[in-house]
Amino acid sequence: MIYLDNAATTMRKPQEVVDAVVAAMGSLGNAGRGASAGALDAGRMVLRCREAMAHLLGCPRADHVCFSANSTCALNAAISGLVGPGDRVVTTVLEHNSVLRPLARLADERGAEVAYAGCDAHGFLDMDDLERLATPGTRLVAVTHGSNVTGNLVDVARVAELAHAVGALVVVDASQTAGAVPLDMASMGLDVVCFTGHKGLMSPQGTGGMAVAEGVEPRPWAEGGSGVHSFDRRHPLGWPTRMEAGTLNAHGLAGLLAAVRCIEEGGGPAAVGAREHELAQRLYEGVAGVSGVTVYGGWPVAPGRCGSIVALNVDGLDSAEVADALASGWGIACRAGAHCAPLMHRALGTERRGAVRLSCGWFNTEEEVDTAAAAIRAIASE
Repeated sequence: MIYLDNAATTMRKPQEVVDAVVAAMGSLGNAGRGASAGALDAGRMVLRCREAMAHLLGCPRADHVCFSANSTCALNAAISGLVGPGDRVVTTVLEHNSVLRPLARLADERGAEVAYAGCDAHGFLDMDDLERLATPGTRLVAVTHGSNVTGNLVDVARVAELAHAVGALVVVDASQTAGAVPLDMASMGLDVVCFTGHKGLMSPQGTGGMAVAEGVEPRPWAEGGSGVHSFDRRHPLGWPTRMEAGTLNAHGLAGLLAAVRCIEEGGGPAAVGAREHELAQRLYEGVAGVSGVTVYGGWPVAPGRCGSIVALNVDGLDSAEVADALASGWGIACRAGAHCAPLMHRALGTERRGAVRLSCGWFNTEEEVDTAAAAIRAIASE
C-alpha cells in the first residue's frame, strides 16, 4: 500500500516509537499515583515528555504542557476554559470541527458571540478580515496553524500580534503542523498551542495536549482524580494538574517522547517539514495543469506557504469515487470527503463532493508520489 493519508494519522511510525510503547506496556505504572517503582518510572517519563514537548514548541515552562487524548480534547478544554458567558470570539473559515463545534456549543449555552474571518480564492486566511473582526473587547482568537483541507499555513505570529493589540488571547490548533513546522510560542506570542501526537509528531493515537503561556489561566474542563489534594471539593488548580484529570496515557506518551527525540535527531520540525513539503510539491507538479483536475490551496500561487497536502478533484467524479479508484487500482490510501472542515469546503466551492486529500509524510518516497500523480492523470484521462 502507498500510504498518503498522513493528515489523518501517520500510520508508519519510527521503530523507536514502537519499541518505547512496547517497553512501557511492561514496565510503567500510574504516574502520580503512588510511590512504587513503576509509578515513579511513569512519572519521570511523563516529566521528560513534558520537557521535550516544551522545547519543541518553545513553551517556556514544561509544567504548562498538559497532556490529553488528542487535540480535540485539548481544544475543547482550552476554548471552554477561557471563554465566558457573552464573550466575543473570532475564528476563521479554515477551522476543523474541533474548533467550530466547541464554539457553536458556547454560542448556544453561554451566549458567546462568534465571528468567522474569511479566506481568498486559494484558501489563504484573509488577514485584513481577521483584523476587522478582532475588535477591542474580543476575548479569544482561535486559529489553525495549517488547514487540514489544503495544507495552507497561517502566519500565527501575525495573528497573535493582531489579537493582543485588542486584548485578546490566541489559541492555535497545531494538529497539522506540530512536529513538521517550526513553532516557538515565546517568540511568536502564542497563548495556547494545542497538538496531537498521531499526525506530524509520528507518535501513537491517544496522545496530545496543550502548551500554555505563563499567565494564561483556563478553567479546568474535566474534573476528577488528580493524585494530589484528594480532599479538595473541586479539581486542583496547580499546573499541570488543572488540565489533566484522570490517568494519563503513559504508554502512549512514552511513544511521544521517543518520537520527539527522533524528530530532533532528524534535524527538527524544519527538516521534517522541508522533506514532506518537497514530496507534496513533487506530487502537485505531477498533476498541475492536467485536463479535468482541479487542485485547491496555495500551490499555484504560493507554494512556500503550503504544508504537505495536495487536495484535488477530478471533473465528473465525486471525491469518494476518485479515492476508491486510487485504492482499488493502485493501492493508494488517501482521504475523500469533507474532512471535518465544512466552512473551508463552502469557501472553496466543494461542499457537495468534498475533495480528495493526498498528504505526504516523513516515510513516503519520490516513487510513491510519482505513482500517485500518474494514477490521478490516468483517472482524469478515463
